[in-house]
Amino acid sequence: MKKTVLIGASGYAGSALLNEALNRGLHVAAVVRDPGKIKVTNPNLTVIKADVSSAETVAEIAKGADAVISAYSPGRNNPDSYEETLKVYPQILEGVKRAGVKRLLIVGGAGTLFVAPGLRVIDSGAISDSIMGGVKSLGEFYLNTLMNEKEIDWVFFSPAGSLEPGERTGSYRIGKDDLIVDDNGASKISVQDYAKAMIDELETPVHHKERFTIGY
Repeated sequence: MKKTVLIGASGYAGSALLNEALNRGLHVAAVVRDPGKIKVTNPNLTVIKADVSSAETVAEIAKGADAVISAYSPGRNNPDSYEETLKVYPQILEGVKRAGVKRLLIVGGAGTLFVAPGLRVIDSGAISDSIMGGVKSLGEFYLNTLMNEKEIDWVFFSPAGSLEPGERTGSYRIGKDDLIVDDNGASKISVQDYAKAMIDELETPVHHKERFTIGY
């Protein structure tokens, strides 16, 4: 693979994705607001400081890339996360399309997964008010925008209910629209296993214009 652009490479999921990609020998252009937060060095790594709230900027960065992975987040506890997500993500999508990149992989949320027929996580009472804005907006972007997107080959990769530090076990289950829970009713995945599964999808695409999910 010639070039992968990773937006939000210094964040929680983004840094795990960056490490996974570099460990596989992939060439990565890491797009961040603060380059000082990228602590790894690698001959296959290029760090780009940019604001991805402009489709024009995204198109310029993504030009010539084989794929873009977006781990963009306005910040988990950002009080404006709802508005910022719904403002920025359409710009990222538009910029990637303008650049002529055919593949967009998005670090999704678990909020729109189903916990029972007709009942999504976001409506189950399991999400605290402090992070509801970001969860709700990312879910709306997936449901209202991505699901109607026909031009680009996108995927929205929802983690389990809990995305936590841990080990890269390589042992997990992949699903589609239903929250994956273990025998104890817990829904969790390590950020390292999540990153492995995402880079697997990058290297060997299985899902096209759809969401998928992961859990133990």
